[in-house]
Amino acid sequence: MKRSILIFGILVINALLVQAQQPAKPEDTEVWAPVPAKVSPAKVYGGAPSDAIFLFNGKDLDQWVNSGDAASAKKWKLADGIMTVDKSAGDLQTKEKFMDFQLHIEYRIPENISGSGQGRGNSGIFLAALPWGAGGYELQVLDNYDNKTYVNGQAGSLYKQSPPMVNACLKPGEWQTYDIAWTAPRFNEDGSVKSPAVATVFHNGILVQNATILKGDTPYIGQPTYRKHDASPIKLQSHGDKSEPISYRNIWLRKL
Repeated sequence: MKRSILIFGILVINALLVQAQQPAKPEDTEVWAPVPAKVSPAKVYGGAPSDAIFLFNGKDLDQWVNSGDAASAKKWKLADGIMTVDKSAGDLQTKEKFMDFQLHIEYRIPENISGSGQGRGNSGIFLAALPWGAGGYELQVLDNYDNKTYVNGQAGSLYKQSPPMVNACLKPGEWQTYDIAWTAPRFNEDGSVKSPAVATVFHNGILVQNATILKGDTPYIGQPTYRKHDASPIKLQSHGDKSEPISYRNIWLRKL
C-alpha cells in the first residue's frame, strides 16, 4: 500500500514538472467569450451612444414627474429644447427607477446670477432619490467659478461628504457637463450594507470624483447613513434660494 502511494506521488510530481517545463503560449491567457455587446459611440462630445436612454431630449418632460406628487401637472418650464427650474413646481424626478448607470447631464447657471455661498445657483442631482431623510445621494450643482463656500458643498462635491478633486467650474451663462458612473449600494436581508454606493464624476471633462465610496446619504445636517432600498429614481433639485433658476438639457443614461 505504501509502495503504491509512493509511486502515485512520484507520478503526480513528474506530471507537474512536465507541465511546468511546457513553454507558455499567448493562448493561455486569451479570453474569447462572452463577446461584449457592440455600442456605437456618438459622433460629437456629449452625444448619446446607441444604447442610451434619453431622459430629456428637449422635446418634452414625459420622463419626469413632480417629486412631491407624481400625479401633479406641475413641472418645470420647457422652451427652446431646455428645461428650467420652476420653483413653484419643486423638485422633478424620473418616472423610471435605476440601479447602476452612466449618466450625462448638461446644466447652465444664468449669466446674471446673484447671491453668494450656497445661495448662488444652487441645485443638485440626486443619483438615487429616496423618500426619507436627506432625500438620497446628491451631486452638488452650484456656481463656484468665483464663489466661496465649504468645499464639500461646492460644485462637483458629493454633498457634505467628498469635495471635488479640483474646481472645474465654467463662468455663469456657459453650458456645463457632468458625466457620472454610479454604482448603487446593495443591502443584506437584515438591512445591513452589503456593498456601499460608488461614484465617479467628470465635471466639464475633468475628473473630480474618482471611484468615491459614499458613507451613506447626503444630509444637510448630521452624519450620512444607509437605509435599505432598491432601484430609485434620479431627482433634479429646485433648491428654493433667491438666485435665478438653473436650466438643464441633453440628459441621457446607459444602464450598467
